Amino acid sequence: MKLSPNEIRDITNLLEAGKPLPEKYRFVLFGEKRNVELLWEGKSGAVTDVRLPFQVIEQIDEPRSEIFIQSQLGLFDSASGRQLKGWSNKLIWGDNKFILSSLRSGPVREDIDKNGGIKLVYIDPPFDVGANFTTKIKIGEENFEKEANVLEEVAYRDTWGKGSHSFNSMLYERLILIKNVLSLDGVLCLHCDYRVASVIKSMLDEVFGEDNFINEIIWQGAIGDTSDKNKKFIKSHDTIFIYKNGENYTWNEVFQAYSDTSEKLYNKEDEKGRYQLISVDNPGGSGYMYDLGFGEKAPSNGYRMPIQTAKKWLESGELIVKKDTVPRRKKYYVGGTRCRDVWTDIGSLQGSETVDYPTQKPTALLERIITSLSNENDIVADFFCGSGTTASVAEKLGRKWITTDLGKFSIHTTKKRLIQVQRDLKKENKNWRAFELLNLGKYERGMLIASHTGLESDKYIDQIQAIKDKQFERLILNAYGASELKGDSLFVGSKNNRLIAIGPLNLPVTRVFVETIVKESQLIKSTKVDVLAFEYEMGLFPNIQDEARKLGVDLSFKYIPRDIFDKRAVETGQVKFHEVAYIEVKSHVKSNSLVIELIDYSVGYQQDSISSAEKDLNKAGSKVVIENGQVIKLEKNKEGIFTRTILTKHWSDWIDYWSIDWDFSNRKEIISVKNKSTNELETLWTGDFIFENEWQSFRTRKDRRIELKSIDKEFSDGIKKIAVKVVDIFGNDTMKIVEVKVGK
Repeated sequence: MKLSPNEIRDITNLLEAGKPLPEKYRFVLFGEKRNVELLWEGKSGAVTDVRLPFQVIEQIDEPRSEIFIQSQLGLFDSASGRQLKGWSNKLIWGDNKFILSSLRSGPVREDIDKNGGIKLVYIDPPFDVGANFTTKIKIGEENFEKEANVLEEVAYRDTWGKGSHSFNSMLYERLILIKNVLSLDGVLCLHCDYRVASVIKSMLDEVFGEDNFINEIIWQGAIGDTSDKNKKFIKSHDTIFIYKNGENYTWNEVFQAYSDTSEKLYNKEDEKGRYQLISVDNPGGSGYMYDLGFGEKAPSNGYRMPIQTAKKWLESGELIVKKDTVPRRKKYYVGGTRCRDVWTDIGSLQGSETVDYPTQKPTALLERIITSLSNENDIVADFFCGSGTTASVAEKLGRKWITTDLGKFSIHTTKKRLIQVQRDLKKENKNWRAFELLNLGKYERGMLIASHTGLESDKYIDQIQAIKDKQFERLILNAYGASELKGDSLFVGSKNNRLIAIGPLNLPVTRVFVETIVKESQLIKSTKVDVLAFEYEMGLFPNIQDEARKLGVDLSFKYIPRDIFDKRAVETGQVKFHEVAYIEVKSHVKSNSLVIELIDYSVGYQQDSISSAEKDLNKAGSKVVIENGQVIKLEKNKEGIFTRTILTKHWSDWIDYWSIDWDFSNRKEIISVKNKSTNELETLWTGDFIFENEWQSFRTRKDRRIELKSIDKEFSDGIKKIAVKVVDIFGNDTMKIVEVKVGK
């Protein structure tokens, strides 16, 4: 080691000042190999090590019958597939960083290990720096763009707040965590595009090792944007990197067609309803169009395909012909060529399978990945769930699955989609698995610092955060029209003889937070409290309100609107804090049978306002806003005249999904906690119950109708505790519990 006088001086000065040495001295002083390494501002090898418990919020055991409800044939079909026992698939709501960290140990990890470990992880992280969390929602014939809630905005800020630097830090930490939860014979598939592909490849080499690289898949899912006239080739592909976690991993050979273009077949229906088939292998030459039923032919641009071949494909089931769709040949069949690393035979998302989620990928893409890299009954995981394609395909292919997302709308979309998969499998007399909706850290998340990552605490950072939190509280109190209270209490303000508590900025209000509020209220003999928050954890209502009321505390829960960050909205008094949704149900009892009917649902949502929308519409056009719980379409004509149309004409227009647990006190919520004395895990009843989804009705993209009455359910005599859960069009859930006397 030979250092120049200037280098010795610089190193000495830096060490005396307690500052870190520049990266170059790592190699000079310690003689490390100069391997290529990806560096960025803020890179750290520190990884979240928070271990939080998982609680089951909802259990979906069996899909309801698809038989029309008026037939009254009961809840389940007599001849159908069966629910496979043992492992329950897992849909988890929360930050995947904390979920991955918590999966490293505990009961869920033990369950994973008993089932062979996680064999395949597919992730499609948010690699588009220009993306946002707005969600398109169908209301009648209109499309409405729901803005992100503040938790989603915080996630977006953490991912892209410092551009590529923060994205790299976000993904790097999660890749390390994924490697830790992936089995030694497991595989990771990461989906991205040109914007981050080169960076991610270097990152994966570092985390998994260059020797563990398997493939770089080029997926041409679409023709590309041909309208782009810039001086460059048209972008038309995404990239999928595949890495193994050890030497042994699952590999099942899959096949492509001999010629990619030979699968591009087009159909035409004649006046007799017969299908005709065209091959376009040679679109520039002369060819023939064959009627598959009668062997007739007609001139057409295309390659001449023998009708015997087409008939053979039909008989073998390789060729799929359906009305109003493009005929296609199945992707996986014996006799094709070994699958290459350039996939042009899987097209972009088709309208028939879309669930109107912006990042949704085609099922055929996930079918190929899951088929080739896992076996039946293996566990497949996706920690950036989106619309739930990975879980949906895994269920159809007989795999077990775990999938997670931070967005409630994503979780709700996935839940509906998976229930539909269960229904389809049952209808086809195939087996399915139950799945659970889980929450993360429901009882211990309060121990996390509100804006921290769960890493080692730094006192200086904590002091800065405390100042920011206080400014944040004053901002909210000002918008709410409340007075500030001094001191260290949870109660930071008051209004109209009610104390005010404010939830954290980037975490949902949890049960432990509310329980602490109730205890403190009792100590100071206060009976009325308003809780203000951007988000509440799933399954919190109405149990917590009922429990507090029994203890003499009246709790009112309200959502903090995004408008509090709009100075103009605050000054003009347009900011409105709306209460959590309210459900009203009616019980129809006849002897020993019961029907539950939804009769009302109220919300107070606010997004934009008519007055601000009118100012924004400079030219003729339209805009949809939500004001005082009503969705309103505002239109401006060429003469500058505004018209307003209320799109939510009935309260039921807000409901996207509802379900029933016919015996809510049947299944206790049990968690595992570590005994501080013995350091052993012990089971504990939380006092809550798990919602068992036994009947459900929901809207789909094709069918926007929803039933407002349940089936006629038979009961024995007695008092029954019924739980009704409603999820609105924004993915927010609320629940109501009713007690009904049935029989004598």
